[in-house]
Amino acid sequence: MTYIIFVVSLAVLIYGADIVIKQSEKIALRFGISDYIISATLIALGTSMPEMAASIGASLHNKAELSVSNIIGSNVINITLVIGSVLLLSKEVKPDRDFFAKDSSWALFPVLIFIVIAFDGEISRLSGLAMMALMGGYVLFLINNNTEAMVLNEEEKEELKRNFKPQNVAVLLLVGFLFVIYGADYAIKSASEIARALGVSEWFVGIILVAFGTSLPELIVSVVAALKGKADMAIGNIIGSNMANISIALGAAAFANPINLDFSHYIFDIATMVVATFMLVFITANKMYTKPAGISLVILLTIFLEHAVRSAG
Repeated sequence: MTYIIFVVSLAVLIYGADIVIKQSEKIALRFGISDYIISATLIALGTSMPEMAASIGASLHNKAELSVSNIIGSNVINITLVIGSVLLLSKEVKPDRDFFAKDSSWALFPVLIFIVIAFDGEISRLSGLAMMALMGGYVLFLINNNTEAMVLNEEEKEELKRNFKPQNVAVLLLVGFLFVIYGADYAIKSASEIARALGVSEWFVGIILVAFGTSLPELIVSVVAALKGKADMAIGNIIGSNMANISIALGAAAFANPINLDFSHYIFDIATMVVATFMLVFITANKMYTKPAGISLVILLTIFLEHAVRSAG
C-alpha cells in the first residue's frame, strides 16, 4: 500500500506542477514575455516545483537527508538523463542562444555556493535566504538581457488576449498548488516508510526514487521541446531548473527549517553533481550538442546509479 501511495502522490505532485506550468505560461505569453525567459524562469520554476515541495516538506518533517538528496539527485538526473536524452533523441541541436556566454555559469554558481555553505554541516535560514536571492539575480539578468523574439505573432497575441480569463487562470493555479502541496506531503511520508521497509537510508530513497519522480516534468518538457525543434527551450529549462532546485527549493527548505547534515558522508554524490554541472558548462562552451556528448552524460548517470545501489546494499 505504501508503494501505491508513493506513486500516486508523485503523480498528483507532477500533475499539479503541470497545471501551474501551463497557467504560468499563459500569463507570461499574455504579457509578452519571450520564449526563452518563459522556459528559463516560469517553466523552470514550475518543473522544479515538485523538488521544491518535496524538499520543504522533508525539511519541515526534520528529514534532512530526504530534503538534500532529492535536490542533488534531481540536478544530476536533469543534466545526465534529460540533456543526454535531448542530445540523443534530437536529429540536430543548434540553439540560437549562446548558453555559455549568457547562462551556463548560472547553473554553476549555486552548486559552488552550496558546497561553501554546507561545508560546516549546516544550511541556516540566512544561508537559505541568500540562496533564494541568487535566483532573483538570475531572473533580473534574463530580463535585462532579453534579446529573444516574442514567440507569438500579432494575430496570435490578439487571440490570446481575447481568450485570456484571469479568474480561470487563478482557480487553476490554486488547484495546481494544492495538488503540489498535498502530493509532496504524502510522497515524503511514504518515501520514509519505504526506506524503513527496505532497510536503506532516506538519502538513497531521496536521491533515486524521489529525485527520478520529481525530475519527470523536466524530462517531459525538455524532450518534447527538443523534438519540436525548440532546443533553446529544452536546454534553458534545465539550466533554469537546476538553478531553481538549489537556490529556491533548497534555499526555501533551509529557510523553513535549518538543515543540519554531515555532508562528508555523501561526497561522491555531491562530486557527481559538480562534475555533471561542469560537463554542462563544457558542452555549452564548445557547442558540443552532439550524440557523443549525450552518451558521455548517460555514462555519468550510469556510474552515479551504480554507486547509489552499491552504497545502499
